[in-house]
Amino acid sequence: MDELKVFTGNAHPALAKAITEYLKIPLGKCEVFEFSNENIFVRILENVRQRDTFVIQPLSSPVNKNLVELLIMLDALKRASAGRITAVIPYYAYGRTDKKDQPRVPITARLVADLLTVAGANRVLTVDLHAAQIQGFFNIPVDELTALNILGSYFKGKTFNNLVVVATDIGISKRARDLAEKLNAPLAIMEKRRLGNAGQTETLNVIGEVAGRVALTVDDEIDTAGSLTNTVATLLEKKVKEVYACCTHPVFSGPVLGRIASSPVKEVIVTDTLPVNNEKEMGKITVLPIAPLLGEAIQRIHTGKSIGAMFE
Repeated sequence: MDELKVFTGNAHPALAKAITEYLKIPLGKCEVFEFSNENIFVRILENVRQRDTFVIQPLSSPVNKNLVELLIMLDALKRASAGRITAVIPYYAYGRTDKKDQPRVPITARLVADLLTVAGANRVLTVDLHAAQIQGFFNIPVDELTALNILGSYFKGKTFNNLVVVATDIGISKRARDLAEKLNAPLAIMEKRRLGNAGQTETLNVIGEVAGRVALTVDDEIDTAGSLTNTVATLLEKKVKEVYACCTHPVFSGPVLGRIASSPVKEVIVTDTLPVNNEKEMGKITVLPIAPLLGEAIQRIHTGKSIGAMFE
């Protein structure tokens, strides 16, 4: 495993290119395409026998196609006798389905973990899982990075008077507390409940003092921005001066860009764990690069150095 090889599917080639530029190595050569019958074909075009290989593939839209593409790439590398195979999944889809919270429902996050392991992954590298217990779904090593330092550094560069960090729900409160500590700001928590399985939420209350402050909301992902716009509206009703928002994963589906554009939120800061399109409509949205974080982690895994030391 003396030679590092990095490959990518079709989910986010720009991120893979940025990571290999950080590592100062060429991107691995492979064919990954879909036949007319929707079957996916993968061929590794260089020798990977006993090499340390990494496959970069966030589970972005179309999620199921990109997941199967990743599984087939892992199988191809395994059958090509790669020494160690690491699945680099900046965004882990199906993370919300991490428990049985209703009768007769699956735990899809666990199913995806099993699929990755069976396909050939020897370890997984990811960023800000929706639920921490997903790490325990794997029987292989999982390194979970966090984008909090990237987001925190961005906001440290701004001068806010009377800032308060707001967790968009109780589940994200630990990460929000860590960010609040980095910014020397108090923490508030939005209390909300999910309405059915359609992704709609209802904001019930704000726990903490927010009146007269500048609010920074924290979440792991923004999907349709329905929850974000409800949170912003509730905070403004509570006499917040202005609202900023940040998250790690810009899932950005459905009417999200229009909702953000028409919302009174001042700025939405995300990372590029997922590809962000429609740059002309980005307006209030700022995208921070995640490639240096992932590149450094890949380098440390390859050389046997500590990942945890990156965040100390």
